Amino acid sequence: MEEERRNLPFECRGCWHVWEEDYLVRHVDDGHGNESHIWTRGGVQVPPPSTGAFCPKCGSHQVTTFPEGYLGRHPEAKKAGEPAEPDPTPLVSPAKRQHTSMVHRSWIVNPDSR
Repeated sequence: MEEERRNLPFECRGCWHVWEEDYLVRHVDDGHGNESHIWTRGGVQVPPPSTGAFCPKCGSHQVTTFPEGYLGRHPEAKKAGEPAEPDPTPLVSPAKRQHTSMVHRSWIVNPDSR
C-alpha cells in the first residue's frame, strides 16, 4: 500500500470563497489487479474531493477544484484580506432635486375633467 499527501485548492461557486485542504491518499491493490484510492483527512476516511466537497464558509456543494499547487502558481486566485472600509463621505447627486409636490401633480387625474 502506497500513501501520498495531497494539498488541493477549492473554490465555491456560490460565494467565491477559495481555500485548500490536505488529504492523505492510500493506493490499495485488491489482489486482482484493481487499484482503489482511499481518501483520508485527519485519520478519518472521507469521500474523494470531487464528490464530497462543500464550502466551509456558506455550506454550498457547488465547489470546484484546481490542480494541485495551482494557488502557489496563481496567488491572484486567492482572495485578498478584508475589504477596505467604505468612504463615510455622503454621496451628492449632480441632478437638481425635484419638489415632491410637482411630481405628484403630474399624475393626479381630476375626475371632473373626463
